[in-house]
Amino acid sequence: MKSSVSVADVVAALEEAYPPALAEDWDQVGLICGDPDAEVRKVAFALDCTLEVARRAVETGAQMLVVHHPLLLRGVSSVAANTPKGKVIHALLSGGVALFAAHTNADSARPGVSDLLAELVGITPGRPIKPKRARHTDKWGVYIPPADADRVMDALFDAGAGAIGNYERCAFTWEGTGGFTPTEGADPTDGEVGEHFSSREVRAEFVAPTRLRSELIRALRAAHPYEEPAFDIVVLENDTDLSTAPGLGRVGELHEPMTLRDFTQQVADALPETAWGVRAAGDPEQIVRTVAVSSGSGDSLLGDVARLGVDVYVTSDLRHHPVDEHLRAGGCAVIDTAHWASEFPWTRQAKGIVDALDVETEILTIRTDPWTVSAHPRT
Repeated sequence: MKSSVSVADVVAALEEAYPPALAEDWDQVGLICGDPDAEVRKVAFALDCTLEVARRAVETGAQMLVVHHPLLLRGVSSVAANTPKGKVIHALLSGGVALFAAHTNADSARPGVSDLLAELVGITPGRPIKPKRARHTDKWGVYIPPADADRVMDALFDAGAGAIGNYERCAFTWEGTGGFTPTEGADPTDGEVGEHFSSREVRAEFVAPTRLRSELIRALRAAHPYEEPAFDIVVLENDTDLSTAPGLGRVGELHEPMTLRDFTQQVADALPETAWGVRAAGDPEQIVRTVAVSSGSGDSLLGDVARLGVDVYVTSDLRHHPVDEHLRAGGCAVIDTAHWASEFPWTRQAKGIVDALDVETEILTIRTDPWTVSAHPRT
């Protein structure tokens, strides 16, 4: 019987809650450094893995550090100890601390970063601003000579095809007659160039995750006896309930309508305080009922928000020109928070997931918000 918790066990728990398939294409999530087989007795949590955070994780006796922002999101050519990110990696590894990041997969997951932010500012999280369907499914049809059908299907099943719920190697087959005429340059397994050929064939139909499409095509071509195997792929549409669908951001109704001025204060009261503070753009006396939220940098979603007809959009890192253009086009009011403040509460959520394992957990309260001073003219 297994008596200890490993890095891999913690990774599995977090990836069950925050599936990597939900991450945006540009993102880099998962285990960044550390041995998956290493024992874990304590896990620390932070939003960013700065050098100060890494050293604190070592000081607290943690064997694993879980963060939201990936340390190596953009490519580096060196992690030498005299480089900024290299110093962090060396501090972790020399202290025996593995590093794991759940980023946009945690943003889109249900529940995730966006759900917690929605609840904090006073709305019940509903549909995403930008839904994400993480589990696209393909329906395949493949034509195979009967003598080769079992071998080809075994290769496709081994590559991940044919799984439905708790069943595997699922397929439907029937026989018919297939025909083709090889042209100049062809090297047919059956038949001759320039002569029409027909014979019995099996059509096999099965389903497979869309993400495996390229791998399955390679497996099919490697196993099929024909130079050009005939097959077709149809994407199955999933009937998704948007109220529970994963995706970026959340939309919901305020428990009690209030003015934009009062709601801005409510947001400030709900989030960790920063020098940046909380600011809003719009009529301060406008009544707010419907709210959209997106943690972190959210101005890329302004266009999606504008189509939803909400009263206000709460996010971070808003820039002058996108907000100005959004408002001039008749868009909703916006509230701009500090990036760190909108996402740091997530550490409580991630801690709750790992608390289910037999390990000690601790949130590192180091404030990694880079802004330290806010000033207004003296009056």
